[in-house]
Amino acid sequence: MEDPLEFGRKMFMATCHFSNALSSYYTGLSKYHNDFLDPFWISMSSFYSTEIEKVKKFSPQETFNDYIELLQFNLQVAKRGYDSSMQQMDEYHSRHFPEFLNALGNTITGTEGEDIETYSKRLSVLMNQLTYEYPAMIKAIKPQYGLHLDSPGYKLAMETESFYLYQVLPLDPGVETKQNGKPVIIIPPYVLGANILCLLPGENKSYVHAFANQGIPTYIRVMKDIHHIESVQNLTGEADALETRTMCEKVMAAHGRMVTLNGFCQGGYMSTLNILSGELDGLVDALITCVTPMDGTRSRALVEYLEHLPDRFRDLGYAVKEGENGNEIVDGKVMSWVYKLKSMDQEAPLVTFYRDLLMIEKSGMKLSPTAAALNYWLIYDRTDLPVEITQLSFKSYTIPVEKDGTLPVTMFGKKVNFKRLKEKNIKFLLCYAGSDELVDSAAALAPVDFIDTVEVTKFPKGHGSIATSWSNPKSECALHTVFDGQRGPVRFQMDLDMEK
Repeated sequence: MEDPLEFGRKMFMATCHFSNALSSYYTGLSKYHNDFLDPFWISMSSFYSTEIEKVKKFSPQETFNDYIELLQFNLQVAKRGYDSSMQQMDEYHSRHFPEFLNALGNTITGTEGEDIETYSKRLSVLMNQLTYEYPAMIKAIKPQYGLHLDSPGYKLAMETESFYLYQVLPLDPGVETKQNGKPVIIIPPYVLGANILCLLPGENKSYVHAFANQGIPTYIRVMKDIHHIESVQNLTGEADALETRTMCEKVMAAHGRMVTLNGFCQGGYMSTLNILSGELDGLVDALITCVTPMDGTRSRALVEYLEHLPDRFRDLGYAVKEGENGNEIVDGKVMSWVYKLKSMDQEAPLVTFYRDLLMIEKSGMKLSPTAAALNYWLIYDRTDLPVEITQLSFKSYTIPVEKDGTLPVTMFGKKVNFKRLKEKNIKFLLCYAGSDELVDSAAALAPVDFIDTVEVTKFPKGHGSIATSWSNPKSECALHTVFDGQRGPVRFQMDLDMEK
C-alpha cells in the first residue's frame, strides 16, 4: 500500500457509494414488492365480501377443510416464488462477487485495474438507474405509445352505447385508403386494452397500421370508460354482438363490401361468438383470430394451476369489485395477477427485479422504445372488465368444448358450435404464437379439430409478438407477407380484397 491517505480516501468514497447503492437497492425492492402485491389488497376485499355469503352455505368442517387446502395452495405458490427468487439472487451475486474481490484487491495492492471506488460508484449508478431512471424512461414513452384518437390519424366513424368505432388512417402519406376495398374491424381484448394493437406507430410497430398502411379500410373498436358508462359495466355477450352488428352495418354501407372481423386474444373469442350467434350473417364473411384462447381448458399451465385450487375458490366473484355507481365490475389488475401467480417462478418480485437489473447492466440504460412501450403497457394500461364478458372467458377456461364442437357458452339462449363457421362459408385465418406464455398452442388451435377449412399461421415468439415484432413491415414475419408458406393476417386480408 504505497499511499495510505489515498487508500483511506478511496475506502471512504467506496463506503459512500455502497451506502447509496444499498439505499437504492432496498427502495427498488420495496417498489417491486408493492407493485406485485397491489392487486392482493384489492382481491382481499372481494374475498372477504364473497366469503361472508359463502360461509353460510358450508358447514364449519367444510370451511375448515377448504381453508386448509387454500393455505396449502398458497404455500406451494409461495415456495415456487421463493425458490426461483433465491436462484436468481444467487446467480447474479455469484457472478459479481469476484468483481468486488478483484476491486478490493487492486485497491489494497495498488494493482492496475478497477479499484474499489470505481466499482462501488458503478454499482451505485446501476442501482439508481434501476430504481429511478428506468421508471422515468418508461413514463416518458407515453406520447409515442398507443392510440392517440384525438390526432388526425384517426377518424370517429360511429359510436354505440358501449363502444367507439374509429377508422385508422395510413401513416404513409403516399398511401390512400381504398374506398371500395374490403374493410376490416379489429376487436381488441378487454383486459389487455386497445393500445397493445398500436404499440409504437412511429417505430412501425402497430398492428392496426399494418393494415391501414396497405390501403385497407381499417377500423378499431374501442371500449368506452367502464368506470363511468353503465352500459359497459353491464355489457353481455349478446350486447357485444348487437353493437358489433351495428358497426358492421355502418362499415359495409360505407365501402360496399362485407366485413372481415379480426379479433386479438380475448377479442378473437368474442368475434367468434358474435359470428356463431348468427347476428352477423350477411355482414361478415371472414374471420381472423390472433393468439385467441378458443378452448382455455387446453392451456395446461393455467388449468393445472386452477386444479390445485379448491373448488370453493374457483369463483369469479373473488375478482369483482364495486364501481363508483354501485355496479359490479371485474378488476383488471386482479385478473392479470392470476397469470402472474400461475407463473410465479418467473413473475415473483425478486425475480423481475434481478431480471430488470441484469437487462439494464447489459444494455447500459440504452432502453429501446419497444421495451419502454411494453413496460408502459404492462404497468399502466390494464383495464377493468364487465362481469358478464369475463364470465364467458371464465367458462371457456373451466369447461371444455364438447366433442361435436359445441362451446361451453350460449348466445341469445342458444348453443353455439364451431362448425357453423364452415356452414356459413366464413373464411377463417387462425394465427397463433409458437412460444405463447399466456395462450397455449392447443388452446388457440381448438377449432381445427372441428373445421377442416381453417387456415393456420404460426408466428415465432410470444403472445404479443404479432402485435409488436411482426407488425413491422421490414420484419422476418411481416404481416403483409407470406413466410414459411403461411399468410400473415394483412396478406390474408389483401388477398380477400382481390376476390371481388
